[in-house]
Amino acid sequence: MKTKLFVGLGAALAALAASQAASAGVHVGINVGVPAPVYVAPAPVYVAPPPPPVVYAPAPAVVYGGPAVVIGWHNDRYWDGRRWWGRRDYYYHHPHYRRY
Repeated sequence: MKTKLFVGLGAALAALAASQAASAGVHVGINVGVPAPVYVAPAPVYVAPPPPPVVYAPAPAVVYGGPAVVIGWHNDRYWDGRRWWGRRDYYYHHPHYRRY
């Protein structure tokens, strides 16, 4: 009795599988008046370049110079950038600065 049940169940499953395979038909369609699909390229993607690398420079060397001497009068002497002039020598060699 069990074998008849299994044979009947197997026949039913085979009929079900055959009916689904038989319904898998081939369809041919003809489009009239409808344009064929057209390939459209995707929009370009613009990416900003990466920022330049950060470069750390070494600390500048500290150089201490002597005191700066400014051109002009220093007490009773005049420095013109080349030599020191006494007050009397300066007025003697620069007559347009004569004091009376």
